[in-house]
Amino acid sequence: MDTFIVVLALGIFIGFFIQTILGFGGALVALPILLYTMSLSEAIAYLSIFYMLSSIYLMRKEWEYIDKGLLKKMTLSSLIGVGIGILILSFAKPLLLKKALGLFIILYVVYKLKSNKSFTLHGNVQFILGLLGGFFSGLFSTGGPLYVVVVNASTPNVHTFRATMFGILALVTFARIPLLAIGGILETEQFVYSLQVLPFFIAALFLGKWAYKLINKVLLSKMIIVVLLISGIVLLIK
Repeated sequence: MDTFIVVLALGIFIGFFIQTILGFGGALVALPILLYTMSLSEAIAYLSIFYMLSSIYLMRKEWEYIDKGLLKKMTLSSLIGVGIGILILSFAKPLLLKKALGLFIILYVVYKLKSNKSFTLHGNVQFILGLLGGFFSGLFSTGGPLYVVVVNASTPNVHTFRATMFGILALVTFARIPLLAIGGILETEQFVYSLQVLPFFIAALFLGKWAYKLINKVLLSKMIIVVLLISGIVLLIK
């Protein structure tokens, strides 16, 4: 097994293990690992393939818990954002935007810890964050934290939060796949390599599901904030 396959398997396993537990964070964890052996656009293509597979599985499992009303609200803005993000990914290397996203996430976490209370987002703010979430999902596959801000403020408990995050990220993924293919970023060779690491991906889903059942929900809420903070720091300095 060559280095490329080892790194791909490791990144996908760790990323989707975290993704299955928390409902987000897969790309944020996997991307720095994948970038050791491949370009940004190639890493985005692999992540999109496995996001598509995980979305099919997790959406079926968690459908009844998804906040469908919120999912509908986020659809238009997310699809527009994904299209813009992939367009820029195809023609530029906007790493400054990645650092800006990291800074925003850190500021949000600091605010959340300082205020220590829930808040409500107005419709216009939801639309803007959905647009930005789709944009960064298309650009870096790292729009999850922006969706966390919206979903965390709009859902009553961790289970609904997690399921709704699966729903939103599935929406973004199914929009991203054909656009990546049209843009020449997603190629047949990547599907061939993906088949070789598929067992690691399946293991990540099942182990993540098992771990989620064992974790205390209060602890899980704290883990979401911690992973957000780490994600912001990684995006800012990487």
